[in-house]
Amino acid sequence: MAKIDKTPDPQAGEPSSKPPEAAPSGKSAGRKTGKDKTGFAVDSKTLPRHIDDAALTSGHFPYAEKLKRKAYEKELRRLQIQLVRMLASVKARRERVVIVFEGRDAAGKGGAINRLIAHLNPRSTHVVALAKPTETELGQWYFQRYVAKMPTAGEVAIFDRSWYNRSGVEAVFGFCTPEQTRQFLAETPHFEAMLARDGIKLIKIFLTIGKEMQMKRLHARWHDPLARWKLSDLDFQAIEKWDDYSHAYDSTLSATDRAEAPWTVVRANDKRRARLEVIRHILYVLDYEGRNAAVVGEPDPHIVLSATAYLQEGGEPET
Repeated sequence: MAKIDKTPDPQAGEPSSKPPEAAPSGKSAGRKTGKDKTGFAVDSKTLPRHIDDAALTSGHFPYAEKLKRKAYEKELRRLQIQLVRMLASVKARRERVVIVFEGRDAAGKGGAINRLIAHLNPRSTHVVALAKPTETELGQWYFQRYVAKMPTAGEVAIFDRSWYNRSGVEAVFGFCTPEQTRQFLAETPHFEAMLARDGIKLIKIFLTIGKEMQMKRLHARWHDPLARWKLSDLDFQAIEKWDDYSHAYDSTLSATDRAEAPWTVVRANDKRRARLEVIRHILYVLDYEGRNAAVVGEPDPHIVLSATAYLQEGGEPET
């Protein structure tokens, strides 16, 4: 298993100019468990039937059935063998690869990353999952703590959330000012172009899920004693803030999708399909020794989209 730099405060906002508990209205961003108009609450005893029934196809997901486990496991093994070859090639060529994972709470980032690194050498692969910034980090250049985690020659760095917290959770919960968000969206393409010019191969993946699927997964986490640690106070407001997140993510994809660092959107309602297509996409865009094109194939166009295509289809769904 690849090494992880830090254990994060899961999905917690990274405050910049305000303390974590501050919200735009001046009220606490603490836990709220009351039911919304759909009858949903993260900690309710049962998940409403209409939410469960709508979950898989929510958010314009194109498949009505999940991928079967046997087919998934067979294909996953084939792709993971290719990942081992990819990493060996990166090491031999002394290349540097950065893979960024973004998406809503419970979109499946952690599960996809776990399958990605399952058989990779931890000496050459590390997962970056940063906790809230320290007081010292708050006084630094915003990108500074992320730059410190960039890979050296022969390494792959995987960011489980990244500098895009600034235009995501921070913007939605008021942990940064609108001007700081605008400045971030203007500066990020230059920052990422600088990384690309220095030779870093940057792959950015945005996992998208439907609203009912997010409800189902958050509810399942609450009722699983082994997964409840993944929930933070902000997760209890994820559904309430659904449209705010939609606007934030659409703005992010539009402003920071560039040739040097393009976004790839993966429809992730079906975790198995999403994990396979994430791995396939990474193998598809990287040139490495020992690549078996027949095994890698091409990403499923119904699941994997460019940011431009996704935004043309309407982008993140709204209620």
